[in-house]
Amino acid sequence: MKIMTFNTQHCKNFVTGKIDFQIMADAVKKLNPDIVGLNEMRGKGADAEYEDQTAILSGLTGMKYCYFAKAIDVKGENPYGNAVLSKLPIVSAKTIPIPNPIPKPENKYYESRSLLKAKLENGLTVLITHFGLNDDEQESAVDTVLSHIEDEKCILMGDFNVKPENSVLNPIRERMKDASILIATPAFTFPSDNPDIKIDYIFVSRDIEIINADIPKVIASDHRPHTAVINI
Repeated sequence: MKIMTFNTQHCKNFVTGKIDFQIMADAVKKLNPDIVGLNEMRGKGADAEYEDQTAILSGLTGMKYCYFAKAIDVKGENPYGNAVLSKLPIVSAKTIPIPNPIPKPENKYYESRSLLKAKLENGLTVLITHFGLNDDEQESAVDTVLSHIEDEKCILMGDFNVKPENSVLNPIRERMKDASILIATPAFTFPSDNPDIKIDYIFVSRDIEIINADIPKVIASDHRPHTAVINI
């Protein structure tokens, strides 16, 4: 089974700066995953530019099972958050809010985040998230993730906004395996044209075998996708 995490930056083409569903769909189809976790996706909203991007990509990729998990509303009733596309039927899915810490004046920007949790027909649990930028937001996200990780047949993926050496990831690493350990070259994911940091991850429960992993040289959004082939 092939899985993929991809921050689409609301489907904005990194080169043209315009919303481009086709380039995002082509990136997914080229890599041919069975499950895709998507970050920074727009949902159907009050403003015309807030379309149901998850449903659009589902149609363009042929991955007919999908779910959108709102994290925030932008400028009123315009949802924004994470999503999953799957070739396998989704048995259940829910949106879990990540508790907001009290903003500290020395930090620049706080944004509510969420965790998407989906159960697939084959028994796999899929967790998709996008961490905040501040230390206390990331700690709150880790606490939320830890309460929903399952020790068998579970994958966790998304944009964590932290580098691999950040100790905030240690509690996750104690329970799960990082797929990028199989990537020989630096597993940098951002920015997509010349990546020099890794902030996107795929973790799997310890019972899952990781066959291979990759950061494909795809320039569609501002992040490169991260893929892994697993055996459950």
